[in-house]
Amino acid sequence: MALHIHEAWILLFVIPGLVSPAAINHEDYPADEGDQTSSNDNLIFDDYRGKGCVDDSGFVYKLGERFFPGHSNCPCVCTEDGPVCDQPECPKIHPKCTKVEHNGCCPECKEVKNFCEYHGKNYKILEEFKPSPCEWCRCEPSNEVHCVVADCAVPECVNPVYEPEQCCPVCKNGPNCFAGTTIIPAGIEVKVDDCNICHCHNGDWWKPAQCSKRECQGKQTL
Repeated sequence: MALHIHEAWILLFVIPGLVSPAAINHEDYPADEGDQTSSNDNLIFDDYRGKGCVDDSGFVYKLGERFFPGHSNCPCVCTEDGPVCDQPECPKIHPKCTKVEHNGCCPECKEVKNFCEYHGKNYKILEEFKPSPCEWCRCEPSNEVHCVVADCAVPECVNPVYEPEQCCPVCKNGPNCFAGTTIIPAGIEVKVDDCNICHCHNGDWWKPAQCSKRECQGKQTL
C-alpha cells in the first residue's frame, strides 16, 4: 500500500512538466484592454524639463539657446523654467503704409505712399494746388493736405460780382452805395431827384447815402 502512494506522488510532479507552452490556448485567457493596445501607441518621450526646450515641431533646444517657437517671429530663450519669450510693444504701422514686412518680431513698414489724396485726386509731396478759387493747398511730407481759405474783404460796392477763377467778389463799376433804391457812385454828389442831392459815406459803402434837400426845381410856390 505504501508503494502505490509513493508512485502517485511521482506522477503528480512529472505530469505538469510534460505539458508544453504551445498546448495552452490563449483564447481561454482574454488579455486586458491595455495589453491589446499596439505598442506604437505607447511611445515614451524623454522628459526635457530642466534640461532643454521643445518647440511645436519637436525640435529640442539647449538651455540658454534662443529659438522661435511655432509661428512666432519673436525670439525665446530656453531656461530651466521653460522658454522665456520677448513680448515687445510694437510701434503702430503708418495708416498709409503700402508695404509691411513681418520678418522680425514686430511688423515693419517698408513703403509709404509718396502722394496725397484730396477730393479724389492725387498730388505729389510738396505740390501746391488750388482745389477752388478760394483755397490754397499743399501736399505735406506726412501725406496730409493742408489748406488755407482766403478771407475776402468787404466789397466797396453794393453790387459786387464773382468772376470765373477769382475767389473774392469784385466791384466792376467801382465803389458805390444805395440812395433809396438807386445806386450812385462814390466820391461825387448825385442829384437823385428834383429835391435831393446824395453822396456815399467814405469807406462805409454798405450804409445808405447821405442826402440833403435843396430847393426843388420845376415846382412853383403858390
